[in-house]
Amino acid sequence: MFKRNVFLLCLLALPGAAVTIPASAEVNFSIGINVPPPAPLYEPVPPPRVGFIWAPGYWRWDGHRHVWTGGRWMEARPGYRFVGEHWDHRDGRHQFVPGRWEHESGHRFAEHGYSHDYRR
Repeated sequence: MFKRNVFLLCLLALPGAAVTIPASAEVNFSIGINVPPPAPLYEPVPPPRVGFIWAPGYWRWDGHRHVWTGGRWMEARPGYRFVGEHWDHRDGRHQFVPGRWEHESGHRFAEHGYSHDYRR
C-alpha cells in the first residue's frame, strides 16, 4: 500500500516537474533630476586606435551633484555603433540615458537618445 501511494504521488508530481516556463528578466532604472547637467567639457579626441572606438566623456549624477566622467576607448563591435551617455529633458526633468550599442542597420536597442558614430 505504501509503495502504491508513493508511486501515485510520483506520477502526480511528474507532469509539474516536466513543464518548464521560460523566464526573462529586464532591469531598467532611470535617474530623473531637476538639475540640468553643465555643458560638456572639451576633450581632445586622441589619435585612432585599430579595433577601438572613442566614447566621449559625459556628466553623471553622484546623488548630490554632476561629476564629469572622461572619455574612454572601448573595444569596437563590428556591425555596431556606440551611442554615448547623455541627458534628455523630459516632463520638466533631466533623465540620464546610458550609453548603448546600436546595430548599423538602424535597429535601436533603446527607445530614446541620439545616435552618433564615434568610430575614429
